[in-house]
Amino acid sequence: MQTDTDVAPRLRRDAQRNRQLLIDAATEVLREQGMDASLDEIARRAGVGNATLYRRFPTREDLYEAVFANMGGMVGEAATRAHLIDDPWTAFATYIEEITQFCAADRGLSDLMMAGMAKSPALNAVRLESERVLQDLLDRAQRQGAIRPDIYLEDVTLMLCAMHRVTPAAETVAPGTWRRHLAIALDGFRHTGSTTELTAPPMTADQMFRLAEQFQPPKGPDRSAAGHREHP
Repeated sequence: MQTDTDVAPRLRRDAQRNRQLLIDAATEVLREQGMDASLDEIARRAGVGNATLYRRFPTREDLYEAVFANMGGMVGEAATRAHLIDDPWTAFATYIEEITQFCAADRGLSDLMMAGMAKSPALNAVRLESERVLQDLLDRAQRQGAIRPDIYLEDVTLMLCAMHRVTPAAETVAPGTWRRHLAIALDGFRHTGSTTELTAPPMTADQMFRLAEQFQPPKGPDRSAAGHREHP
């Protein structure tokens, strides 16, 4: 005869199995469709009902946090490798290339790195930490004269938004081509030989925040959390 003590462990195993099926399916669907992926499609690929999905993950943020649980580690490792590089330009370019490579293979990660997820402080913190690393690498390269002095973090971020918007789709058509266009974009930041005057001002922190809203409207942390500087 089956007892309650027999049933409970089986239910726990079933719940854990369904949770992992949903994470695996969401990882696949988000990679293909980005952060606005269909939750119905995620449930379908996991082979479970929508009720099971919402029971395991009551909100999108809960599901996305499970999918991207290791993303902070990936970004942190890329930052560590960049900070170990002596040449400031190489350190700056290497970090940007690594982050773009992550995004080339994953549309959901690309969306997250562009806009963050304000309702999920854990995920939004990853994007903000990446911006902090970029600022450190940019400051270092400018102090050494490797990057022109009229470049601001928002200039770099806007370039990355443009790259990350296109790169996952381009990767499905012409794998690796994004490296060519990233190299062209990065050359625009170099100080040596630059003669073009930047007549238009850079975006402000507030404008960058509003730009991010158009990709994935956040409704959470105050925009000042990004720690952006205003420009002279």
